[in-house]
Amino acid sequence: MKSEPDAFGIDDLMAAKDQTTHWEGVRNYQARNYMRDDMKPGDGVLFYHSNAKPLAIVGTMNVSSEPYPDPAQFNPKSDYFDPKSTQENPRWQLVNVTFTQKFENPVLRETLMDTIGLEEMIVLQRGSRLSIHPVTEAEWKIVHKLAGVKPI
Repeated sequence: MKSEPDAFGIDDLMAAKDQTTHWEGVRNYQARNYMRDDMKPGDGVLFYHSNAKPLAIVGTMNVSSEPYPDPAQFNPKSDYFDPKSTQENPRWQLVNVTFTQKFENPVLRETLMDTIGLEEMIVLQRGSRLSIHPVTEAEWKIVHKLAGVKPI
């Protein structure tokens, strides 16, 4: 999952009540489908700081809820309001995520790009703009090794 640290970074997650938040505001259908269809409670998640200097994977979190409708889609005052979405037929889903670890040594994008075994990692693909995408078990292990920590 990617987030701009100026909007919501790993330190914000660490400071949140119970170190948990709902991952709101996803408004891309493919990213929504990953969250809705593929993410299950207990799944590990890499936290990637995007639109930042440096671009890096800064830690991990776990999915801590089943997918459910994003309440912001129903709030006309929200930046994430969707007038075409209804309570009966919500368009947008989210999951809760809970902090698990912050990497003492964030894994920089340049390091990811230069690492054998990460050539197919979606976040590194040209034109990849999704805020959520799957990571393979092998990629998960390699990222943790690069960060100098054991996977939790």
